[in-house]
Amino acid sequence: MTTLIPLRKSPQLDSNIKLRDIINTLPKEVFVKDARKAWLTVIVNLACVTAGYWLIAISPWFLLPFAWIFLGTSLAGMFVIGHDCGHRSFSNRIWVNDLVGHLMFLPTIYPYHAWRILHNHHHKHTNKLEVDNAWDPFTPETYDSFSPTMQWWYRRLRSRFWWVGSIAHWASLHFSWWAHTGKDKEQIRFSALFVIVGAAIGFPALFLTVGFWGFVKFWLTPWIVYHFWISTFTVVHHTLPDIPFKPEGEWNAAEAQLCGTVHCKYPWWVEFLCHDINVHIPHHLTTGIPWYNLRQAHASLQENWGEYLHETEFSWSLMKQIGDRCHLYDVERKYQSFAQYSVK
Repeated sequence: MTTLIPLRKSPQLDSNIKLRDIINTLPKEVFVKDARKAWLTVIVNLACVTAGYWLIAISPWFLLPFAWIFLGTSLAGMFVIGHDCGHRSFSNRIWVNDLVGHLMFLPTIYPYHAWRILHNHHHKHTNKLEVDNAWDPFTPETYDSFSPTMQWWYRRLRSRFWWVGSIAHWASLHFSWWAHTGKDKEQIRFSALFVIVGAAIGFPALFLTVGFWGFVKFWLTPWIVYHFWISTFTVVHHTLPDIPFKPEGEWNAAEAQLCGTVHCKYPWWVEFLCHDINVHIPHHLTTGIPWYNLRQAHASLQENWGEYLHETEFSWSLMKQIGDRCHLYDVERKYQSFAQYSVK
């Protein structure tokens, strides 16, 4: 039997509380960057990725799924390092952040500046209905305006095929530098061409050395595992049946970042390989906290703001219920499933 996610009746955050008021309760040391910890993370992550490729090379066919999962999860860890770089919480030097970020994103062909700019938009507008760009649920009116094909895709991405959501996001938004202007356009074009050139060199090299099956074995399948985790992390970060999305006129930054972000516990090896990206509430309050200080910051939030926090644990039951219930969002009715909407 599946245990339902209980709808949480947490107290309403006082509207007079500002985001800065919450941030000021965090220990000052959580904002301190530690170069030794940052670079040690890079070394450990690269060692895990190298070990993953080695395991794929030596594993018999029946052990390949374990090697693929290990490597794909380690690649997600590289993304998390690039994520810190994009928020300038890896190094105090912008050029170091950008260099490391580009290199961490290169194996998965992810344009760094495009992701950085779009992701910062998400942080600025978290859970703002029809403005947020990270798993923002569509309203019934927006859904009705789609073509039948788009509706079909949206139904899949919001249900059993959530795990390809980040692939759709990556392909549709991160290479379109012409949709931007000024410095953003130049940076996004550079990052897109950087990974396109990398793929133009790397993919033929793979085909020539290990053939089509080698390409599938060493790159494509780990890449899909990587996107499974990126999709899962990002949808769970802000999606539970009782987490509200507010229209712009009702949106409050403190409420959105503290009460609209989810802390989710994953298996220890996922949290280790992905550098505690699941400890997400303090990161949304302020992106200046490096990953290795997130747990200390979260402990402080539990002590001072615990009644407002959403905390859960990863499970197939959790993903099934998100996929069954969190489809369309109406300001008055909150989340509606596709089934509920079809019989309105």
